[in-house]
Amino acid sequence: MAASQLTGDELGVAHRLIERINAIFRSTVVGQEDLRRALLASLLGSGHILLESVPGLAKTTAAQTLASAISGTFHRIQCTPDLMPNDIVGTQVFNYTTGELTTQLGPVHANLVLLDEINRSSAKTQSAMLEAMQERQTSIGGQVYPVPNPFMVLATQNPIEEEGTYVLPEAQMDRFLLKEVLTYPNPEEETRILDGVVAGTLATPGAPKRLSNVAPITLEDVLTLQSMTVRVWVHDTLKRYIVDLVNTTRGGGPNPVPAFADDVRVGASPRGAIALVRVAQALALMAGRAYVVPDDIHALRHSVLRHRIVRTFDAIARGVRTEDIVDAAFAAVPVP
Repeated sequence: MAASQLTGDELGVAHRLIERINAIFRSTVVGQEDLRRALLASLLGSGHILLESVPGLAKTTAAQTLASAISGTFHRIQCTPDLMPNDIVGTQVFNYTTGELTTQLGPVHANLVLLDEINRSSAKTQSAMLEAMQERQTSIGGQVYPVPNPFMVLATQNPIEEEGTYVLPEAQMDRFLLKEVLTYPNPEEETRILDGVVAGTLATPGAPKRLSNVAPITLEDVLTLQSMTVRVWVHDTLKRYIVDLVNTTRGGGPNPVPAFADDVRVGASPRGAIALVRVAQALALMAGRAYVVPDDIHALRHSVLRHRIVRTFDAIARGVRTEDIVDAAFAAVPVP
C-alpha cells in the first residue's frame, strides 16, 4: 500500500467531521439522501455539481445548509438571459474622488456559489463561469483574482422549460464532477415536511436551521477532508477497471457492447475516469474506509457519467436513457 495511506486516527477525525455535516444537513432538509450524498461527495472531491429538477425540491435550502455546515460564505446568482459576465465575476469602478479605478469582486467569489437556472444565462456568461470553475480564478481588468479555497459551484437547471434557455456546451458540462437528478419526496417525507412547517420547526429557505448541539466545521476542516480524500488508496486493478468502463462507453473496452455506436455519439472523456476515481475515494472516506472497493465506483455511476455521454438522435427518438447506456457499459465489464 501507498506510504501516504490514511491512519486509523485520521479516519476517526474524518468520520466525526462528516457526521457533523450530515447532522446539520438532516436538521434542515427532509429526505433527499441522494442529494446529501452527492453534495458531500462533490465537496470532498473538490468538484462542482449540477442539480436538475423541477422547482421546489430544496436545492437552494440544501446549498445554504451546506455552506452553513462548513462555515463558508454563500452567494446565490439568479441566471437570466441578460446576465453579463461582469455581474458574476466583478468589475472595475471609477472613483471620482481619487481618480482611480477600484475593483469590486462579484458574487462568484464565495466558498459556495449557487447558480440558479444556469441554462438561462448566455454563452458569454457561461464561459466566464468556466474560468472560475476550472481555473479557480477570475480576470478583471487584466488582473487575476483567485476564488476562495475551498470553492464549489452548485448549478441548477429546470428540465421542463426550454424558452429563453441556452444549452450548456459539452465542455462546460464536463467540468461538473456530478450531475444529480432530483426526484419528488415520498409521501412519508412530504408529510414530515408539512409537520415541520406547521410546527414551525422546519427552517425557512432564507434562514437554514442548525441543530443547537452540533457546531459547524471550519473551512480548514474542509481542506483537511479534501486532502484525505486524495490519499484514499485505489488498487491498480480498480484503476484498470475504471479505464475499461470509460472505454466501453466509447464503443471499446474488453467486451464491446454490440451496436453501441447506434446509441452513443460521444463517450466519456478521460475526465470521466478521473471523476469516477475521485468520487469513489470520497465515498470510501464517507464510509470510514482508507481504500476504494468496487461498490464505491458503482454507487454514483449515473451522476458521474450521465452528462458526459452524448446520445445519437436515433437513441433519443427511441427513448434510450443515458442511465441505460451507463448500466450497459457497467454490465459488460467484469467486476474485479
